[in-house]
Amino acid sequence: MAGRINDDDVKAVRDAVPIDAVVSEYLQLRNAGGGNLKGLCPFHDEKSPSFQVSPSKGLFHCFGCQEGGDTIAFIRKIDHLSFSEAVERLAATAGITLRYEEGGYNPSHQRGERIRLVEAHKAAAQFYAEQLGSPEAEIGRAFLAERGFDQAAAAHFGVGYSPAGWDHLTRFLRGKGFSDKELLTSGLAQESRRNPIDRFRGRLMWPIRDVSGEVVGFGARKLRDDDNGPKYLNTPETPIYKKSQVLYGIDLAKKDIAKSSRAVVVEGYTDVMACHLAGVTTAIATCGTAFGGDHIKILRRLLMDNGSARVIFTFDGDAAGQKAALRAFEDDQKFAAETYIAIAPDNMDPCDLRLAKGDEAVVDLVQPRTPLFEFAIRQIVGRYDLETPAGRAAALDEAAPIVARIKNVASQHEVAVQLAGILGILDTQFVVKRVAQLARWARDRGGKGPAPTQHRRRQYETAAPGPAVAPGPALNLRSPAHRTERELLKLALQHPHLVSPAFDAYGVDEFTAPPYAAVRQCIQEAGGATDAPSDYLPAVMDCAPNDVVRALVTELAVEAIHARTVDEAYAGEQLVAVRRRAVDRRLLDIQGTLARLGQNGDPAQLAAVQNELWVLQQYGQALRNKGAAAL
Repeated sequence: MAGRINDDDVKAVRDAVPIDAVVSEYLQLRNAGGGNLKGLCPFHDEKSPSFQVSPSKGLFHCFGCQEGGDTIAFIRKIDHLSFSEAVERLAATAGITLRYEEGGYNPSHQRGERIRLVEAHKAAAQFYAEQLGSPEAEIGRAFLAERGFDQAAAAHFGVGYSPAGWDHLTRFLRGKGFSDKELLTSGLAQESRRNPIDRFRGRLMWPIRDVSGEVVGFGARKLRDDDNGPKYLNTPETPIYKKSQVLYGIDLAKKDIAKSSRAVVVEGYTDVMACHLAGVTTAIATCGTAFGGDHIKILRRLLMDNGSARVIFTFDGDAAGQKAALRAFEDDQKFAAETYIAIAPDNMDPCDLRLAKGDEAVVDLVQPRTPLFEFAIRQIVGRYDLETPAGRAAALDEAAPIVARIKNVASQHEVAVQLAGILGILDTQFVVKRVAQLARWARDRGGKGPAPTQHRRRQYETAAPGPAVAPGPALNLRSPAHRTERELLKLALQHPHLVSPAFDAYGVDEFTAPPYAAVRQCIQEAGGATDAPSDYLPAVMDCAPNDVVRALVTELAVEAIHARTVDEAYAGEQLVAVRRRAVDRRLLDIQGTLARLGQNGDPAQLAAVQNELWVLQQYGQALRNKGAAAL
């Protein structure tokens, strides 16, 4: 894994690549006034443009779906890349050499090494693809034909053939200028007594690409009986290939996965091919390892943590397939998506099913069938003798925690009732209460986040650990107070010099809307608006406790200010309006305190409260009379 990219280099990349030039490669932009551009949002369907780009600030924001950020954020979302991948791609466009910290690549050697390894794999993929047409590869072409794949299908997926000799690829890549060390490091060659030899020989080859489409490894299938190696042989762990972090077919499936909010996880390379050719273009597969946490991270980036998204696993119905399904369920809660399992009739995999019954059967197979949790419950219950009270009790002890993990509360209750019926327990409420108790314990331990249907306000308060925000009414743009707070924050983000230094003396509790209080906290943690540096906005966004607050910062930094003339006078009006409302709220609090203390309260305490009341009354009067001069 690459180390952390130097912060100065990240800033240089942000500054060097204009956001409007990058966005224009993906959609048409036109003038929106105020120096901004607008177009149809690439992240959701819309008929009128709500997607705005601010070239001067280097930010984009969609007022329809609330997506926003800088150039790096746009590239990450549009091409489904990690932060480092997006920075590296933009750096290559700008001709910037990146420096890496914390044991990562250094600019003089290791970064060049990665590029060389990727180039070696690209050349190897082309070599293998060309070899598939050779006389020796007839056995490979026959293998594909027997499974319903013609020459066009092989070309679409880049399938190739590795010659059976010792060093065909090694000699080819040497001729391209690659060193023996690079071939060994890449995993394309392996040590022998004298010189490196090809790792893959006499096998059908599938190139494995990362999410950006670069070939980083290969999967090789045995074709001959005299091959003593395993049925499938994959590239070993290398600087660019980690089997737990790649998914076969992800480069072809990513756009349709993101568009449809659906992914189909199959078990092999030919299953991915069969699904795609049948029209199921969201199919992917792991590469020589079980589906796990790192694979989930890849899919979550594509599915956008959409609660309505679906992930369908296809496993064989045998014991190994059932074990794989249960293992997948262990990670189920890491998805926001709903997870399902599909098992073909006669335990056929998608490739065999396509051969036997055609494309429509494959399409029908991957329609959501059985929820993964239901499959897991039936597998668990099947281990016990339900004819005995002890067997039913033991099955309930193991199955109830599974039901308690179901994300949707309504579904959780319904499945608890079903579990009672499966177990033959007549007291349904006993099972329901048991499941509810386990779910409550899990929540108390932090094992479950807020329900997806909660109000947007809760997102700001509970989406992720971060600075506390003042309690208050939910965001309401019809409220004069909230409108003024919004204007003041826009000024603080877009024209910090107009509100400084007064703004930095404002407390978080002076913003009554929790979302705005969270943004005020971010500005404070970023160092304040006074003498704001050139990286002021990125610094504010970096202080956001979660993506919801970060999106609001972007929105406020791009949204037009509601004034014909944006100057110190207008800024002063917003500062005064927010402060006056804060003073009025405090006056009400103090008056309530006096009423509770009454005439029999402690004289010293009464005097202190009355003095605070007088001071605030005088301050409020000064704000009304003098305006910003009283701040």
